[in-house]
Amino acid sequence: MELTTQAFADRTLPDSASVDGSTRASGRAARSAPVRFLLHYGEMMLVMSTGMGAGALALVLVGVATGYGYSDLKADAPALVLAGMGVSMTAPMVWWMRRRGHSWAANRAMAISMIAPTVAAIVLLAMGAVADVAVALEVQHIVMFPGMFVAMLLYRGEYTHAH
Repeated sequence: MELTTQAFADRTLPDSASVDGSTRASGRAARSAPVRFLLHYGEMMLVMSTGMGAGALALVLVGVATGYGYSDLKADAPALVLAGMGVSMTAPMVWWMRRRGHSWAANRAMAISMIAPTVAAIVLLAMGAVADVAVALEVQHIVMFPGMFVAMLLYRGEYTHAH
């Protein structure tokens, strides 16, 4: 039975055991801690994207109801677009992480890793360092992905065990 290394996982667990010590079903392939970590990262990207899609849908529905479309919002309130994007991705992430049993500390780290790039993009836009809200949205996302990865590394024990 191969053991995961202490250097990567906070706990040393046999690859074929779950956190509670029970053995997995025999037909299931054992996954190493790094593989579980990367799969968890992919899961986080999926939850974030789902939240982003739900936020966009809500924005479209509000636009239809009010006659105020996304283009109008980007032109008149670009900071609101950025903030809305940040919240629409962060809120479902926190909900999903709590549902999956992650600690509040890991949730805070993840939320900060998602909101900090949002605030930075808003500041860049307000200072005139970025002139277009589309570019600010790109900056927000480009910085967010590695930030989330680092937040996961800080609490890697929560992301390397089987759920």
